Amino acid sequence: MDMQVAKKKLGLKEKYQVMTRGLDWEPSYQKKEDIYPYASYEGIKIHDWDKWEDPFRLTMDAYWKYQAEKERKLYAIIDAYAQNNGHLGVTDARYINTVKLFLTGVSPLEYMAHRGFAHAGRAFPGAGPRVACLMQSLDEIRHAQTQIHALSNYNKHYNGLHDFRHMHDRVWYLSVPKSFFDDAVTAGPFEFLVSIGFSFEYVLTNLLFVPFVSGAAYNGDMGTMTFGFSAQSDEARHMTLGLEVIKFILEQDPDNLPIVQRWIDKWTWRGYRVLTLVAMMMDYMLPKRTMSWKEAWEVYFEENGGALFKDLARYGIKMPKCAETIALEKDHLSHQAWGTFYNYGAAAAFHTWVPEKEEMDWLSAKYPESFDKYYRPRLEFWREQAAKGNRFYNKTLPMLCQTCQIPMLFTEPGDPTKICYREVDYQGTKYHFCSDHCKEIFEHEPEKYVQSWLPVHQIYQGNCFPEGTDPTAEGFDPLAAVLQYYHLEFGRDNLDFEGSEDQKNFDAWRGQATKNV
Repeated sequence: MDMQVAKKKLGLKEKYQVMTRGLDWEPSYQKKEDIYPYASYEGIKIHDWDKWEDPFRLTMDAYWKYQAEKERKLYAIIDAYAQNNGHLGVTDARYINTVKLFLTGVSPLEYMAHRGFAHAGRAFPGAGPRVACLMQSLDEIRHAQTQIHALSNYNKHYNGLHDFRHMHDRVWYLSVPKSFFDDAVTAGPFEFLVSIGFSFEYVLTNLLFVPFVSGAAYNGDMGTMTFGFSAQSDEARHMTLGLEVIKFILEQDPDNLPIVQRWIDKWTWRGYRVLTLVAMMMDYMLPKRTMSWKEAWEVYFEENGGALFKDLARYGIKMPKCAETIALEKDHLSHQAWGTFYNYGAAAAFHTWVPEKEEMDWLSAKYPESFDKYYRPRLEFWREQAAKGNRFYNKTLPMLCQTCQIPMLFTEPGDPTKICYREVDYQGTKYHFCSDHCKEIFEHEPEKYVQSWLPVHQIYQGNCFPEGTDPTAEGFDPLAAVLQYYHLEFGRDNLDFEGSEDQKNFDAWRGQATKNV
């Protein structure tokens, strides 16, 4: 009788090989270049796809088990937070405006990242990067879902969160993050991985997630904090993928270096411009602050990023040339952005306000070279005017940068008293830019950026009014029509925080929760 021999159990490395690289095959009746047309689209030369290293060696069965466990823990906390009216435990109702900004500005980007990585994975001939892109694509749609679920609890109680997906495609300031990802997903697959996988996920992601998640923790928002922690282990994997992308491309062929360097320069700047929203959130929108934008930039980019680019120097990669400009702007970015939103608070989906005196003192301590000199007098004047009943709302529409789509609010590097303005004449049309870097990005790919959907231009052309609107009618109010197009209700979803429905409701509900009635 034959003896039964137990089959040898595969080790982790062998199991990974069988369940990823072992599933690859060579085409027999189609040309490989026809199956993967984007592999050579950008001029990147890859000689050996098997050189791709997978630091985590994660198989799909392990991935599902790992993520399922995180889901169980996450939703248990989210449910408990909602059932116990956790929203009344935040520092004050001003904080909820950071949640509105995150939901409308960031969560849709997670979904776009999901689509982008799915497309990039399909475009690569190598099995290694295809599997890595597949897992990140799944991570990104999970992040979008968990963020929406965690933040949806606030929609039951507060204004401005009711139609975030509709707003993302229409509201003027949301064109900034939207255009960033539209730019990335319409690039080739290698540029997409450099733009999102490296420049954003590796170089800049800590400047997005750490302020929001730690800000949530400091301000009593257990729901937001929990989905942030649940996503952080994914982010670690994404950062590793981003670094592997750069090293793999650069080790394949020396001709790849100038292409990659240009992409790093471009996408570090584009990502930094998107983080303008994070800068003002950190310095102005958190009632209880963790650190200033300037401190965060110095820690997460200048120190950590500086070490990264020193490591990449052996490949010939240099620090992004925009770093010098950013160093000059870090004392001013958040103040200039908040001032702009304060002026245009009638057309935003969240409330704005003037900081309290102790908050201004905090800003003065964090920005000793700039705040008292340039920004405190402005804020104190606005407070005085509001106290007199003259709260100012700007009804004009600002000029936008053709590349980053931010209003022309930034000042010249080294001179915070002069607006930075650049222009280019292209095929008989004049285009405007907020910086030398945005201008240079445009000049390299003008055919792409002349197609930018600029909200201000669209409003002036009459394309941002509800269907059937007659702008020539007597008494026509363009702002009211635009807010209808945005699905925003005037007086509830916008204007000053002081006296808002959110403020009144929060105070009343908090009183019921903490007092005998």
